[in-house]
Amino acid sequence: MNAFPSAVRIADVNMDFSLAYYDKVLTAIAASLGGGALAGTITDLRLRVGLLVGALVATTFVYHAVFRNPPRPTPSRPVKAAAVVWHAFVGVLLVSEFL
Repeated sequence: MNAFPSAVRIADVNMDFSLAYYDKVLTAIAASLGGGALAGTITDLRLRVGLLVGALVATTFVYHAVFRNPPRPTPSRPVKAAAVVWHAFVGVLLVSEFL
């Protein structure tokens, strides 16, 4: 008799995880911003420049997810507003960096 029957059942479970398209987009956005922050931390770039570059790269993923391959046939007002707010954030980063 097995002293740990649950261990056998756990080992038999199929751990097949697949990410949906939007999960991959969110991961790419986080990786872009994290990579920019890391680049600004460990290189000669200032942190704000690294974040700016990461935000510009992340913007391409946001654009693709919202406008090129939207979750609905046409973007709704809140989605358009979120895109405007995102681009305003990137614009503030640009202006604050170069002033």
